[in-house]
Amino acid sequence: MKAINAKREMPIQVDIGSEFISHALYHWAYKNGVMLDFSRPGKPTDYPFIESFDGSFRDECLNVHWFMSLDDVRDKIEQWRQYYNEFRPHSSLDNLTPCEFPLAHLEAGNLQVNVLG
Repeated sequence: MKAINAKREMPIQVDIGSEFISHALYHWAYKNGVMLDFSRPGKPTDYPFIESFDGSFRDECLNVHWFMSLDDVRDKIEQWRQYYNEFRPHSSLDNLTPCEFPLAHLEAGNLQVNVLG
């Protein structure tokens, strides 16, 4: 991220959930030159992919586990992240996993690379 930040600002698009309005997040963003781009209250259509991810994360990970320690949180979230990216099909990706999607399109010769900026 530091290399990207050297070339352009790093916006992070977030909703206004309680986990994203802490002083620690503001301090980290300021210190690292990150622009926080908040969605408007009551407008989940501003960033639907974030809303979708947040819902999946809550429903499939946070709401189904009791966390016994910070290490337990890290382990369970990492297990879910691997499942989400490597094994769980996504309807928005033609029912492929995020790991399979670029490979399938690369093999088909129709992968388009978009560079932000």
